[in-house]
Amino acid sequence: MPLSAIDMMHSFAGRLNISSVLGILAIILAAFILVRAGSTAITKLLNKDKKSAITGSKRAQTMGALFKSILRYSVYFMAGVMILGLLGVQTGALLTGAGVIGLAVGFGAKNLVEDVITGFFILFEDQYAVGDHISASGLSGIVQEVGLRVTRLKDLGGQVHYIPNGKIAQVTNYSRGSLQVVVDIGVAYEEDLNRVTNVLEQAGRILLQEQPDLITEGPEVLGLVSLHPGQSTIRVSAGARPLQQGKVEREMRKRFKEALDNAGIKPGKM
Repeated sequence: MPLSAIDMMHSFAGRLNISSVLGILAIILAAFILVRAGSTAITKLLNKDKKSAITGSKRAQTMGALFKSILRYSVYFMAGVMILGLLGVQTGALLTGAGVIGLAVGFGAKNLVEDVITGFFILFEDQYAVGDHISASGLSGIVQEVGLRVTRLKDLGGQVHYIPNGKIAQVTNYSRGSLQVVVDIGVAYEEDLNRVTNVLEQAGRILLQEQPDLITEGPEVLGLVSLHPGQSTIRVSAGARPLQQGKVEREMRKRFKEALDNAGIKPGKM
């Protein structure tokens, strides 16, 4: 005859004694120490192999987060099994045969396996890494962690999004390679375009020397792109580091205006 809930609670409480409580506390403490020590070891191991200051660091952070996630799941699972054993629960069925199948189905193993496999392919193909700016599953933000099951994004508004890896069908990575910044400068129609070009090139060289952490290439004066009765428009482009394109564009406009004003070159009128 099945036990009532109260009978089961009394039966469970009866199995608790000083030795079992101490054993449970010891298991929890050992699991905590093992996770901390393992996480430290993973960090030190991965930090030894960095291809570059930027790419290598991101790769190390990404792989470190994944390995730490696997470590936590494994240690906590084994700790849970050991605690159940101390409480007199038969844990053999959880580890073999129908027990594993039933447990897997109960926790939605199909989606879990899909998330894990997709996560490994994301890492294997190096689609993105910690610190990259990406768009995935309709969300955009900075990758904070690539875990065993989910990818964690933080958007520009500060919200944190957890995306199951299995739901990521397409990724746009804005942090690979330099991003192009294009600025159009309007000057008066009667101005000497060769002189204007020289002024802009000089301002661009100074900007590159002073801001090498923002600009990867250029600025390059591409030349005249349009003519109007009151204005000639000259286009300048530059390569910006990831997430810096807005700052580069603002700095280019500021420097170019100052240089043109100092050279006495009049702005255009549309």
